[in-house]
Amino acid sequence: MSSKRDYYEVLGVNRAADPEEVKKAYRRLARQYHPDINKEPGAEEHFKEANEAYEVLSDPEKRRAYDRFGHAGVEGSVGYSDVGFGNISDIFEEFFGFGTGTRTRRRGPRRGSDLQYDLEIGFEEAVFGCEKEIEVYRQDACPVCQGSGAEPGTTPVRCSQCNGSGEVRRVQQSILGSFVNVTTCPACQGSGQVIPMPCQRCRGQGQVQVTKTITVKIPAGVDSGTRVRLASEGEPGFRGGPAGSLYVLLHVQPHPIFRRNGDDIVMELNINVAQAALGDKVTLPTLDGEETIQIPGGTQTGRIFRLRGRGVPRLKRTGRGDLLIVTQVVVPTELTDHQRELLQELGKTLGKEVIPQQERGFMDRLREAFSL
Repeated sequence: MSSKRDYYEVLGVNRAADPEEVKKAYRRLARQYHPDINKEPGAEEHFKEANEAYEVLSDPEKRRAYDRFGHAGVEGSVGYSDVGFGNISDIFEEFFGFGTGTRTRRRGPRRGSDLQYDLEIGFEEAVFGCEKEIEVYRQDACPVCQGSGAEPGTTPVRCSQCNGSGEVRRVQQSILGSFVNVTTCPACQGSGQVIPMPCQRCRGQGQVQVTKTITVKIPAGVDSGTRVRLASEGEPGFRGGPAGSLYVLLHVQPHPIFRRNGDDIVMELNINVAQAALGDKVTLPTLDGEETIQIPGGTQTGRIFRLRGRGVPRLKRTGRGDLLIVTQVVVPTELTDHQRELLQELGKTLGKEVIPQQERGFMDRLREAFSL
């Protein structure tokens, strides 16, 4: 279980908080705990915790994944955004539009967004693994301009308004001294470049919507909730940044006979009164084919037989779990005259004495089987 605190708790907002409330809460914590301001022990850890929480809750996609799956939903995706601040000037520039120095913040390469695909697979496919082809609708580099955004034969040029820095600065005087008002260049949107002749296919964006067919290898032993990560199959990066990842979230269909308990598989086996009393050899289905087991005489409802190594392969480990067969003695509800006579004769020999017995539930018997 994760030891991380709930991100909403970290920022002190409720789950219905809008983006502006989230930003205000983070701004308050950043002022309070930033290492350049607060030198008390633990302040830096509080700042990092708030920084991570804001990174997730300020991003709509990450926030949706976190709301649905908790910390597991954003595992591997935290730490790639531009939320982090190096010093107190960064906070002023981000939230107030001015800084205290002349540090350049030109927008450089940025990693693409992660994507998630929900995939339903069969019970046997989850147990033994499989390959699936999925179609993902996503952004991709424009095939005409190769992602540059410029019409073939032309290239982007340095922005004349910001001289390629990606930002416009204005010096302001105040009683505290000189402050530099830093804003993103409106001409190039922070890239430092402009495109004189935009690509006609992507209209200068460098990306187009495509449907891509991807083969997903599902390892043996997965279960509902398992995520398979496909690196570089998410949205493409910006300005030469790496592509994001595609996370395939698995949903396993229920099986009509078997149910899963960790690495073990449980099935119920119905036997009649005669088989339970006298014993019998019965053939039953398993995921590896049919198996014959011996039912000893006197078998009661709830008795558990174990077939070792007939369960689920252990994910990222060797070996397999077991198949647990739980007997259920079925009492007939309809009898022929002959069957009724035979049972009446049997009943005379068994007597009518009633012996109370402490009831044990099915789960109690199942726990005993796991301890064997």
